[in-house]
Amino acid sequence: MFSKDPIINLENFQKQRVYFGFFLGFNSYDFKIDYKTVSEDIEVKKTTGFNVGLVADLKLQEYINLRFEPGLYYTQRNFVYPDSYFGYTPTYSQKNREVNSTNIHLPLLLKFSSKRTGNIRPYVLGGVSATLNLSGNAKSKDDNLEQVFRAKSWTKNYELGLGIDLFSEYFIFSPSIRGVFGLNDEIIQDNDPFSPWTSNIESIKSRAIFINFTFH
Repeated sequence: MFSKDPIINLENFQKQRVYFGFFLGFNSYDFKIDYKTVSEDIEVKKTTGFNVGLVADLKLQEYINLRFEPGLYYTQRNFVYPDSYFGYTPTYSQKNREVNSTNIHLPLLLKFSSKRTGNIRPYVLGGVSATLNLSGNAKSKDDNLEQVFRAKSWTKNYELGLGIDLFSEYFIFSPSIRGVFGLNDEIIQDNDPFSPWTSNIESIKSRAIFINFTFH
């Protein structure tokens, strides 16, 4: 694959109009928090989650493809609230919130590939996506007073990334890295307008990095 004059693998693969694949990978989700008034920042502790999904690829032009990559993304973020948010010394359970997310992620992306060199073809991609959070507690009547953090079910995002197609004898292996940026506020305010957990939050938007390993 990396020799000076490699044997060209899957030479006619790129001529296909439509092809499919699957991916496995990792994610790191964060939150961008905007506040109503100047205050101490809420600490967001990130964890590494995992991804799995399918790929459908439509060739539009020799170097441009339209891709749909529905996937399941699991992650967890932990909020640690400053003591100053409370009018008393909070307990551990009051100042800490686990935010678990099981997301159905639905991106529609344009892939711009370079000219193939041997068995290597770099690319960049970008597009928009919608995310359905299956564990956001959006319909719950309980809130942070009952230790239930609520988030909206649907969010919209834009995405930018890059990767490389590596052509082997039997399949194409494509590692990629992608940034995902939420466009709309996700938080559902607590029932109490003076809640220490949500009253000073103007908006919360997801930020994420995806590392995916795709096989065609």
